[in-house]
Amino acid sequence: MDIGVLLSKLGSGMLTSFWIFCITLLLSIPLGLLITFGRMAHNAILRTITKIYISIMRGTPLMLQLMLVYFGPFYIFHVNISSTYRYTAVCIGFVLNYAAYFAEIYRSGIESMPIGQYEAAKVLGYSKAQTFFYIILPQVVKRILPTITNEVITLIKDTSLAFVIGVTEMFTNAKALASGMSSVMPYLGAGVFYYVFNFVVAFVMEKFEKKLSYYR
Repeated sequence: MDIGVLLSKLGSGMLTSFWIFCITLLLSIPLGLLITFGRMAHNAILRTITKIYISIMRGTPLMLQLMLVYFGPFYIFHVNISSTYRYTAVCIGFVLNYAAYFAEIYRSGIESMPIGQYEAAKVLGYSKAQTFFYIILPQVVKRILPTITNEVITLIKDTSLAFVIGVTEMFTNAKALASGMSSVMPYLGAGVFYYVFNFVVAFVMEKFEKKLSYYR
């Protein structure tokens, strides 16, 4: 197979991996913050529900969660699902899984803030919402950014799990090409694509870390 054709097929799969990555980040980051609020709520019922949710999402494989989201409506509720639902299922599965991880990262960052920050803001007349969004959250983001970067890099590699419900992303294309060619070249090509993607993300996140650094 011509190298151009190989790169073209891997590139088309990379586009699928890329939109899974983008949608997951776009939705799971704010959802994770909402889950954090529930996890730290004074209401015991809400706190327990979110704690159980996080425990399940972190304690079971993402592959299993994807299969449950995709096949669950049919086998549990006897709802007929279309072939296009697999793309929606991938988004739901990835967003729900990563939101749980982000929620715990947020929680650890928020709980690491000194109580004096809240007391000082109260003395200055800030409301609870103003204190959180104007004073606490910017500092939390700075503290948790390295951990967020690790999760984002893991997400790039986890997009390969979409194959389990029939979504053809880059690694699935690489496996099909390697089988047809009886060669490891497609795997090497996929490895290069993943590495470049991870390198770009790590570079961008490092720039953000430096921008947020208080010390030059």
